[in-house]
Amino acid sequence: MNAPQAPDDALLTIGVFAARARLSPKALRLYDRQGLLAPAYVDEATGYRYYRGAQVARARLITLLRRLDMPLARIRQLLDLPGPVAAEALAAYWRTVEERVAGQRTLVDHLRGRLTGRSSEMYEKFEIRTVDVPEQQVISEFRHTLAHELPAFIGASLGRLEQAAREQCGGIVDAPFVQYYAEVSQESDGPAESCVPVADADAARAWAETNGHGGRARTVPATRLVRTRITKAQVAHPQINSAYEAVEAWIAEQGLTIAGPCREIYFADWDAAGPQDEVCDIAFPVQNR
Repeated sequence: MNAPQAPDDALLTIGVFAARARLSPKALRLYDRQGLLAPAYVDEATGYRYYRGAQVARARLITLLRRLDMPLARIRQLLDLPGPVAAEALAAYWRTVEERVAGQRTLVDHLRGRLTGRSSEMYEKFEIRTVDVPEQQVISEFRHTLAHELPAFIGASLGRLEQAAREQCGGIVDAPFVQYYAEVSQESDGPAESCVPVADADAARAWAETNGHGGRARTVPATRLVRTRITKAQVAHPQINSAYEAVEAWIAEQGLTIAGPCREIYFADWDAAGPQDEVCDIAFPVQNR
């Protein structure tokens, strides 16, 4: 027969409370220091900590959230929110976890291919196609950027350019893209150019004359692109390199020559896409040798 539980308003020693909450006293002291779960009373003379039975539910919730590897600071923020808002915050956290794990999974595939020397087999999973792209009028931003800075630059610059295209340049007529004029890595800073195709060339030139972010307006010549389509998880660096290498290998096999800077073409809503949704084309302009 189970022993009777103390009332929720009764003070419990840290040992008794730890047993009920299924936590160690050490964890309870840590949660107190982090502002997650403070004792209801601390005896000034002895320093002994006492908790109330009503705090058990919060303690067990912290334990469950920790099993999701949620950082303590984020748990503290979540627990201060109303229930429905906290539930949405938890869902948002888990989406970031799923995206990270999906990216790590593709990175493992990339590394296994390199470590086993089976790069050619790794390339076979990428479907390669060619597409003819007509001449385009674009507005753009040009930046020297390292790999860890690149996602922020792409997101911010394409956001500004898409807004300008809609409001000042007659609208967006094709998928935005980023061109790379040299390698972008942790040691090499490109440069890279974010581009948005627009409808009104004259309005685009007028916009470029007054833009405060170094914006440009120019014509991109018609070209033939060799491209492969990748998922959101595959966009992360360095696993995106597998897609680039697959396209380059196919171009060499076909006896073609790369005729300009490579591109990442972002044709999908990035924020709405899941880790396994296709969002981007990796493409090279080509010509016959």
